[in-house]
Amino acid sequence: MQFTASTVSLTIDDVTASQEFFTTHLGYTVQQAAEGFASLSRSDAFDVVLLARGIEVLPPEQRDQRAGGLILAYTVADGLDEEEARLRAAGVPITMPLREEPWGERLFQVTDPNGVIVQFVQWADHN
Repeated sequence: MQFTASTVSLTIDDVTASQEFFTTHLGYTVQQAAEGFASLSRSDAFDVVLLARGIEVLPPEQRDQRAGGLILAYTVADGLDEEEARLRAAGVPITMPLREEPWGERLFQVTDPNGVIVQFVQWADHN
C-alpha cells in the first residue's frame, strides 16, 4: 500500500471559525466545503478536514465527540521567532510562548477558536 496524502479529521463545534483560522493564519486553502464540513489543504503539510459535531456522515458513536487532547504539530526549518511574532501581532492567542527544551526542541503553541492546539516546532542546532 502506498499513501498518497495525510489528513487529520477534527470534529468541532464551529467549522466556520476553524476554517477561517486555518485559512487566515496558517495558509491553508479550502478544497471543498458544505454545511458542517470543510476540507483544507496546504502543499507542504497534512490536509485538515473539519466536521461539525453531530454531523450525520459520522457513525452514531462518533457524532458527539469533540477533537480534544491532541496537538497538531508542524515542524519548520526556520523562521520560528518571526512566525510567533506574526501570529501574536494578528491577535492569535499564543497559549504557550516560544521556548527551548533541554533536548533542543524550540516550540510555541496557539489555539484555534474551537480549542484545537497548534504547535510549531524547530529543532535547535547544537553543533
